[in-house]
This record gives sequence, structure tokens and C-alpha cells, in this order.
Amino acid sequence: MALADLDEQSDQPLSEKVALRIREMLIQGRFAPGEKLSEHQVAGQFGISRNTLREVFRLLTSQGLLTHIPNRGVFVVSPNESAVMDIYRVRWVIQKGAIQAASRGHPALARMKALTHEADAARSSSDWQQVGTVNMEFHRAMVSLCDSPRLSLCFDLVLAELRLVFRLLAYTAHLHEPYIALNISLLQLIEEEKTADAIDFLEAYLLKSERSVLAAMQRKKG
Repeated sequence: MALADLDEQSDQPLSEKVALRIREMLIQGRFAPGEKLSEHQVAGQFGISRNTLREVFRLLTSQGLLTHIPNRGVFVVSPNESAVMDIYRVRWVIQKGAIQAASRGHPALARMKALTHEADAARSSSDWQQVGTVNMEFHRAMVSLCDSPRLSLCFDLVLAELRLVFRLLAYTAHLHEPYIALNISLLQLIEEEKTADAIDFLEAYLLKSERSVLAAMQRKKG
């Protein structure tokens, strides 16, 4: 959900609006794994009371994006290899469903196509962080093929964690560049309604991505 859209949802409690904003900021890479969040600074940034902020932190902690350490404060989570494997399990289930739900002419397909062009432009300037961001938006648009706000909400939580994984690693070409062409191929299969082929392609795609991320995490440890 875009930040600009949140103010339109006036029926939402303020704490939920702010939690959505912070989750979007996580997806955009504006917080680092393990970063301590200052109550004073965050409350001032959003113009909310400390009590409201504590409810925001409670919501995000229940969603697995923040962690509270007694006597130390609230921190952004730092995903490990186990979390990465679970992220990819969830991605497989949701994105496979998105392929099965896809329909010809769905507006998400046009959005996905536009994002492939944005990724190519970011690659031209070697902006690998932006390539990663656009890639996430591609998969976000893909999930919207389901027309399910609940699935999209679930997937946004996954994307926020995945962005934190990438923040643990260096933004290098090998983690992002190959997926520009793969996204184009995946989109083509979906547009051509080759559902079985698209699902097989997605399975190989996610396996390749998971392995490259886990390998990068191992290299960082070593």
C-alpha cells in the first residue's frame, strides 16, 4: 500500500495507519535490521502520543517486524536463514495462487509490465537497491492478481522482512540483475495464460532466489 493512500482510510485507527506507514518504510529499505527505534523520534515524526506509538510498536511486533527487548527498547528484526526459508515458503504459496487467479486484461499485468521497464532503467544506472525495490513492487503487483486485500496484506509483511534480509547484505548485481529478465519471462507466461508453465517457472525462480540469498548470508558470516 502506498504511503499516500493511507490518509484516505479515515476509518482506520491512528495506530493502524502509522503501523502501515512504518511497514511501507521497511519495504522501501528506510530502516536497517537491528536498528533501535527511538520512541521520542518516531512519535515526533508521526505527530502521535507515546501511548499511540506503543500500540503501533505492539502491532508491528505481533507481525514479526519489530522486537521488544526488556530494559533495552524496541528494535527492527534481523532475519536469519530460518526466516528466509520460511519467507520463500510463503512466497511460493501466495504467488502460485496469484498465477492461478490471473485473468486476461487484469490491471496488475500492465503494472507488472511497467515495472519491468523501471527495473531496466535502474540497471542502466547500476542502482541495485532501486532494482531490488522495483523487483519487490513487481511481485507485489503480481499478488494483486488475486484481488484479495488479505493476501496482499500478508504479502506486504513478507516483503518487509525480505527487504530487511537484503539490508543485511550488500546491494550487488548478482542478487538482483538476473531477475529483471526472469520477471519479463514470467510475465509473458502469465499473459499468455500458460498457467502450468508459469507455475513451473515460478518454482525455479524462487528456488534460485532463495539459494542466492542464503549463499550471500553464509558468505557474510564467513
